[in-house]
Amino acid sequence: MGGALWAGYQMGVSEQPSAVVVETTADAVHDLILSQREEILDTKGRTQEHLDALALRLGQMQSHILRINALGERLAKLGKLDEDEFNFDEEPARGGLDSSETAQSVSLTDLVSEMEQLSLVISDREHKLNLLEGLIRNSRLAEELVPSGRPVEKGWVSSGYGYRNDPFSGKKAFHRGVDVAGKKNSNVIAVASGIVTWVGKKSGFGQLIELAHSNGYVTRYGHNSTILVKVGDLVTKGQPIALMGSSGRSTGPHVHFEIAQNGKTIDPAKYLRKKR
Repeated sequence: MGGALWAGYQMGVSEQPSAVVVETTADAVHDLILSQREEILDTKGRTQEHLDALALRLGQMQSHILRINALGERLAKLGKLDEDEFNFDEEPARGGLDSSETAQSVSLTDLVSEMEQLSLVISDREHKLNLLEGLIRNSRLAEELVPSGRPVEKGWVSSGYGYRNDPFSGKKAFHRGVDVAGKKNSNVIAVASGIVTWVGKKSGFGQLIELAHSNGYVTRYGHNSTILVKVGDLVTKGQPIALMGSSGRSTGPHVHFEIAQNGKTIDPAKYLRKKR
């Protein structure tokens, strides 16, 4: 009996280290799992931060692109370009061979780098397009300040510039403008943008309007039935400024149209032929 007890004691002593080893291994695995879980959560958090930063950058780039599209549409209208050809709502046409088998996914680092490069290009293009819009507008404004076109929407030249037989006396007299006949009370329009410097009755011309423009140009519109503007008004090219009449020394409804530059009248003929 004593031998049996001794043998059992020896077996218990020999098995104890094995149990301790198992318990120690279990603890180590548990600690490793916890460590890996924390690392995964940390990595997930950093990934989400990167995604949020990319989403923010993408939103900024989209805003720039929307402004560029709006600017492009304005430029297309200013330049009178084909709206179908310059449709900014459509994606540009692209194509090529199928390379999906050899294609490689873009790394996050490469994607961020490409987005930054694209952002720089977009900002540069937006700046240049803004400058171009300013140049076009200034050019258009300069054109609008120079007389061109007829002072009526519909009508015909009934008397030219220079010496002619006076319609009342029959004698030779110098005519300082052209007469453009038309329908009574039809619109008389400004042939250039400018400021109204004279409105009222003037001997021989009846109801007269005078406009001052750039480069020393002045235009005059006489024989009106009704005047639609007043001194000091800023008028734009093509704007109705009066209604055609036969006031003053006149034989019928028409507008006496004069152009002067630096105080000297000039033949309006070549200005009449220009498109408004």
